[in-house]
Parts: sequence; C-alpha cells; structure tokens
Amino acid sequence: MLAISNQKGGEGKTTTAVNLAASLAAAERRVLLIDLDPQGNASSSVGYPRGAATCGTYDLLLGQAELEEVVHATELPSLSVVPASPDLAGAEIELVGFESRESVLARAFERARAREHFTWEFVILDCPPSLGILTLNALVAATSVLIPMQAKYFSLEGLGALVGTIERVKAALNPTLALEGIVFCMFDRRTNLAQQVVTEVESHFPGQVFETMIPQNVRLSESPSFGKPALLYDIESKGAQAYLTLAKELLARRQAGQS
Repeated sequence: MLAISNQKGGEGKTTTAVNLAASLAAAERRVLLIDLDPQGNASSSVGYPRGAATCGTYDLLLGQAELEEVVHATELPSLSVVPASPDLAGAEIELVGFESRESVLARAFERARAREHFTWEFVILDCPPSLGILTLNALVAATSVLIPMQAKYFSLEGLGALVGTIERVKAALNPTLALEGIVFCMFDRRTNLAQQVVTEVESHFPGQVFETMIPQNVRLSESPSFGKPALLYDIESKGAQAYLTLAKELLARRQAGQS
C-alpha cells in the first residue's frame, strides 16, 4: 500500500500516482488507485471527471459505504479506482468529530480484508498537497511512501519537512510505515541546479532515490484532459516510457528486498 505524497504542490504527485498505477497494471499487477485529493485530478485522469461518480472516497471515509461499493473500473482491466467525489473537500471538517479520525481509512481496509474483498497487489493512494486529515489517513493506512519532487531548491526544503512528518507518523500512529523512495519529476538534466539537487538528495538519502527520472513531457500534461494515463494516450512518449521504467524499477526493488 503506497502513499504518493508531497506537502508542496506542483511536484508531479498526481501524475506519478496515475501513471505509476497504470504502468503497474500494464505489468499485469492488480492495482487500486485511491484519489484522496478533493481536486479529483487522479480520478479525471482515468476517466472519472468531477461529478461522474456518485460514490467514492468521501463515502468510504465517512462510513457511508464499504470499499467494494466505491471501486470503479477503468480502461485498463487490472486497474480500478476509488474516485474523489465532489463532497471530499468537506471530509476534513466532518471527520473532526470521529474517534481515531486519522485511521478511518485503515479500518475500512481492515474490514474489506476481513470480508475477503481485498484482492489488489498494489494500492496507490494519491494524497492532497497538504498535511491535513486526508493525507494523515493515507499515511496511517500505507505501508510505504513514495515522494515525487522536482530538482529545485524549494522542493529540497519541502522534502525535509515531509520526511520529518513521515517519521512522526511512524512513531505515533503507524510503526510499519517506510520510505519507498524519492523520484524526480519534470526533470531537466541539462541544468546544473538539477544535478546539484539530485546529488544533495542522494547524499542525505543514500539508496532511496530512484534511478528512473521522469522528464518534462508534453504528452504527460495532455493525457489527463483525455481521461487517460499517458500509456493509453501515447505509449511511445518519453513520459509514458519513463513511468513504465519506474514501475519496473519499483518491482525489482521490492523483489530484491524480499530475497
């Protein structure tokens, strides 16, 4: 269960969540994409624009529906999605009165497992670009966190804050939470600053930076408006190919960790 998180906006978080989920599905893994961002961009990127789904993450978090009732199919046979319904923005406020409100998502997953309705090999959680109750629910439910970031100075500052947050959540709420790794997005290898930022991050997080870097790519920007992940929009594009490579690297890392 993989949370895609960065408290700073514009770092490639939703693009990574959608395209990594699609690439894992293309590798014939059963994948569930859960959109926890009220903007609903991950949902619209797989064919569920705002208002298209009548039930989704809001209903799941508020206890109005169980997991299997809010899962929707996508164009890719092995990729399903729990879309963000328009009411999700209100969940931050409505959950305030809930007991153990930071773990309602984790409990929903536990109930689905108990009913044997949990059949996915990967669950990808697309978090909002903030540390509110929705992101906290993702971090408590997840087993690991993948951090997408740009190779820019301000992104470097945000990375330190996010890793600190992950450590606090691990200490207080989810002792099994681990850092899956850091992936550079919208990467332009021609700039000295980009190379400097990569070197800096690699020195602080040895072995945690993915070799695959996602380039700036027009097709990645265009594909959401067609309601498709990049590999269904233009599989030959550099962006689609980079995410397919990232999925392979993620699977290889996990395989190496198990052996």
